[in-house]
Amino acid sequence: MDKIVNKVAGSGIISIDLEEFSVPGERVIFDIKDQLFHGLILKEKDFRDFIKNNDWSVYQDKIVGIVCSTDAIVPTWAYMLLTLALEPFAKRVFFGNETEVENFLFTEKLAELKAEDYKDARVVIKGCGDKKVPVNAFVQITAKLKAHAKSIMYGEPCSTVPLYKAKTQA
Repeated sequence: MDKIVNKVAGSGIISIDLEEFSVPGERVIFDIKDQLFHGLILKEKDFRDFIKNNDWSVYQDKIVGIVCSTDAIVPTWAYMLLTLALEPFAKRVFFGNETEVENFLFTEKLAELKAEDYKDARVVIKGCGDKKVPVNAFVQITAKLKAHAKSIMYGEPCSTVPLYKAKTQA
């Protein structure tokens, strides 16, 4: 009887699971439209009263995205004032919807990755998992690793889609 050999384990492939770059914490979106007069106009006095009197502690330790879902012209200072109110409570504050917030978070975490650690490595970027990873994270890590990795693949070490192979120098 022949010995079973795990070729994947001996292949030297390094697997990167982008789920590990996910920032923990509840995400909430604050839509500024609810503070607009008739959903269109920001009245400074009313908005400042809202900022002053609102219970911002409900955003404690949450990751907050600020948006305006209506086609209103909201002055930039209103978003800044809202950020100042949220900042003492929220874990993070961003301008953007759910997708944009995830992209910001993954971008920050991927910036910490030292691509040179993958010099001449055969890398597979894990494709399936339990958490949703934004496509932008796959794009960013691919671009970041290309200058260093010997090859980049997508999927699982036992079943990959080849994406990139460095040119061998003669």
